[in-house]
Amino acid sequence: MNEAQSLLAAHAANPLSLLELSENLLIAGALAFGVGLHYRTFGATLASRETFTRVFPFIALTVCLLISIIKSSLALSLGLVGALSIVRFRTPVKEPEELAYVFLSITIGLGLGANFRRETPVAVALILAMVTLIQTRSRRLSSRNLYVNIGLDAGEGHTAASVVEPVNAVLARHCKRIDLRRMDAEHRHMELTYFVDIGDIATVARLAEELEQHYPTVRVTLLDQGWMPSL
Repeated sequence: MNEAQSLLAAHAANPLSLLELSENLLIAGALAFGVGLHYRTFGATLASRETFTRVFPFIALTVCLLISIIKSSLALSLGLVGALSIVRFRTPVKEPEELAYVFLSITIGLGLGANFRRETPVAVALILAMVTLIQTRSRRLSSRNLYVNIGLDAGEGHTAASVVEPVNAVLARHCKRIDLRRMDAEHRHMELTYFVDIGDIATVARLAEELEQHYPTVRVTLLDQGWMPSL
């Protein structure tokens, strides 16, 4: 009984300060905005980043307010535990990267709600700096293995070999490795499917431009599990 009374007295002696709460919310909002900016710049997911990043400040501010209320009142904290137990989140997170940024936004709210004003910004800055370093390095070293489908119309008198050899030469200049997997020929129209090791979408654009110089009606399509742009 004495322990319960002392705990209630401790919470009563630590009321929720409106000024302190406002300052923590401002800091949490600024940090969440920075996390959203980082996600839009370095995120690798294909979903609408602009729409997804709007959730980060909302999550951080809500968690900050929630923790501030819990730490200021024992009765409210017990009530919130019961109220939040009925909440169910059924929206699936498709990418692990999205989940990581959501957790970071929640952590911002937790840290500021607990009044760690110096530690939270420093920790968030260090986390984002390390993620930036890792993402930058991985982009420099990464390569994409994907299928390239090339559809073109060969002129009169062209054989399959006279068409495939120039295409192979163009691909070899832009790709680390090429492997012809399928060739369909019907009259003067040909469909060539390659499995290639390529750098980025800018490389594919240059490849398509060079193919257009030889075959003005060429169509280049990329097929991959992660992303499927078409030129």
